[in-house]
Amino acid sequence: MAKRLIVGISGASGVIYGIRLLEALARDPEIETHLVMTGVGRATILEETDYTVRQVEALADVVYSPGNVGAAIASGSFETIGMIVAPCSIKSLSAIAYSHTDDLLSRAADVQLKEGRPLLLMVRETPLHAGHLRLMLQASENGAIIMPPVPAFYNRPQTIDELVQTTVGRALARIGIRNTLYDQWQGMTRQGRGEGDAVE
Repeated sequence: MAKRLIVGISGASGVIYGIRLLEALARDPEIETHLVMTGVGRATILEETDYTVRQVEALADVVYSPGNVGAAIASGSFETIGMIVAPCSIKSLSAIAYSHTDDLLSRAADVQLKEGRPLLLMVRETPLHAGHLRLMLQASENGAIIMPPVPAFYNRPQTIDELVQTTVGRALARIGIRNTLYDQWQGMTRQGRGEGDAVE
């Protein structure tokens, strides 16, 4: 039986992370994706990308309405390997941090935490004020993995899509799904020493 992964897309900038995640997993026969998008998440797809909501939904194996709090993924008896919220808005972060489960995305996330399963939140906001930081700390203390989509540059990316792919690959790897979307760090290869560099 395929391993089930829940993917949440909430209403923050960066919906391309969730879309690329679904595209990558659509090619993996061992993973069954269960998608829940908030209303603002759906609207942001149309605002930021050339995808339609229907096209994004077609990438998932199962799609749920955000208001369907009685769906399968709302119960801990429905076995999954975890959940990734990409992107995770501050509103969704707040609901998850304080167990305010009034929609399916926050309920499914809360279920992962109570069952001890991985929950990775790609929190997308900047700058961050103290309230945002407290929410992230609270969610982390509850067991969530806080992973803002901060780009890596050691692989010298040439396009925005390369930056997105690397971040998605790192997120999947963090919850235990091996993939080839990113280059593993192999150590520094250009070790010239410039003026002012420390000498050991």
